[in-house]
Amino acid sequence: MFTGIIEEVGRVLSVTGFGDKARLVVRAAVVLAGTKIGDSISIDGVCQTVTALDSPEKGTFSVDTLGESLKKTTLGSLRAGSPVNLERALQPHSRMGGHIVQGHVSAVARISEMRTAGHNVYLSVEIPDVDARYCVREGSIALDGISLTIADLKGTIATMNLIPATLKATSLGAKKPGDLMNLETDIIGRYVEKLLGQKPAGLTFERLRDLGYTGGAAGVGLA
Repeated sequence: MFTGIIEEVGRVLSVTGFGDKARLVVRAAVVLAGTKIGDSISIDGVCQTVTALDSPEKGTFSVDTLGESLKKTTLGSLRAGSPVNLERALQPHSRMGGHIVQGHVSAVARISEMRTAGHNVYLSVEIPDVDARYCVREGSIALDGISLTIADLKGTIATMNLIPATLKATSLGAKKPGDLMNLETDIIGRYVEKLLGQKPAGLTFERLRDLGYTGGAAGVGLA
């Protein structure tokens, strides 16, 4: 489990294909501290297992990315020199600075706009219909492993207001319209939908009554 607070931007040193999997070698520094073979590191929001570690002088680690990750995420398009957002797995004593991020990518989102207004930078992405229902204004999503707050939501277009620290500490400063980003929606909303037997059309008063709710409509907001 991760928080979506990126620790550093690493660089892909090499990508080697082996049929339906690929070995990624990533140059890093911060995330290597205390890391052992078998530990998890989020690479652009995708949870990966460290399979090899080089000497501290070389400063690299390797992961073996399997077919499902190559198909469902942007890891399959990485090349030598690609910048990647890196975060080590959350420890029990760590501060939860972002939100709960599993490193299990829901879909790939395309950047529709990046614009600057004064000191503010706005990032807009187009989210697939099936995932848009888990997004709400002021809610959290992870893009390329970065915990972000949705400032505005219009249909399937989610817009985030990026702070300078996020642009500086992640790969977002190099992104442009048309680029693809790994999307992970908030897991809490997906669990709630599953437990309530919720359908995409929205929760109704009839469904609430079936679940035992006996209150009135006042004060209850439904989609």
